[in-house]
Amino acid sequence: MGGGWKKIESRQISKTNFKSRLKNVSKIPRIHNYYGMIEQTGSIFMECEQGHFHCSSWSEVIMRDFKTLQPLKNNKVGLIQLISALPHSYPGHSILSEDIGIKLGEDDCPCGRKGTYFDVLGRVKQAEVRGCSDTYSK
Repeated sequence: MGGGWKKIESRQISKTNFKSRLKNVSKIPRIHNYYGMIEQTGSIFMECEQGHFHCSSWSEVIMRDFKTLQPLKNNKVGLIQLISALPHSYPGHSILSEDIGIKLGEDDCPCGRKGTYFDVLGRVKQAEVRGCSDTYSK
């Protein structure tokens, strides 16, 4: 299942509550979230057991300063730029998103996975609401 909560953000529930309710209904023992966007085909950042998103061998993220767009060091909140080696038929290899995140580290996540790991904190206020799978009609 894919898609964010952008258009129905007011109905958003915590990750813990969502997973708990889904487990109760589906009886699926392990539930993992993921982050990605249709604009960058092939880049999916899976959530680990610690609740962090991980870059694959084919992707990377850079957190950028809100005003200068300069790259930020670990543990600084900024705009998420997604980098991928996969898109070849269109200029989707580097996308500056309207999402806010924090790069937590590289090769040292407590889950044991290698590479960059990060958290997504939300969207920039006043960002245009758009999405592909979270449409909701009254």
